[in-house]
Amino acid sequence: MADANIRIPEAARDRLAEVAAAEGMSLRAYLARLADTLLTPSERAERAARAREVLREWNGYNPTEAEERRIDAEIDRRLAEATAR
Repeated sequence: MADANIRIPEAARDRLAEVAAAEGMSLRAYLARLADTLLTPSERAERAARAREVLREWNGYNPTEAEERRIDAEIDRRLAEATAR
């Protein structure tokens, strides 16, 4: 496998290296593992679509876009309230 150089601030590199070392890994191995665990935007969209399909099949849940926006806003409000405490 070919390596790639990625330019990031030193502080970010040092922090990632510290986290990697705490897990007994090299920075290279840690970043490779991290990349394997993250989803791309298209993968997240596919999972969300599948989750909506499963909910629809299971209990008929099928919100409109407006309902989703309202629910998202309510979740954001509750999270902001909880983190303000």
